[in-house]
Amino acid sequence: MLPIQGLLLTTFLLGALSLSTQQKHFMYALLCIEAMMLSMFTIMTLSTNNMTYTTNMPTPIMLLTLAACEASVGLSILIATIRTHGMRFMSNLNML
Repeated sequence: MLPIQGLLLTTFLLGALSLSTQQKHFMYALLCIEAMMLSMFTIMTLSTNNMTYTTNMPTPIMLLTLAACEASVGLSILIATIRTHGMRFMSNLNML
């Protein structure tokens, strides 16, 4: 494994660890998920460049598209929660 891949894997694991340990703000959870997606995109791009197969080329772009969709859904849930309950904490999600 290349050092950059180890660093990106560590970045992904730290994002997952911070997502599982924080329990307060919804926006922080969305940022952790986006950091995980960005590291996954970079790992997939580097591994696609190292392979000689051209069938895996669209895969990182599809992952980036899904990451943009989940970010927009997360922000819309955040806005709906703030408008209805007036707070941005994760404890409000069980009220939905």
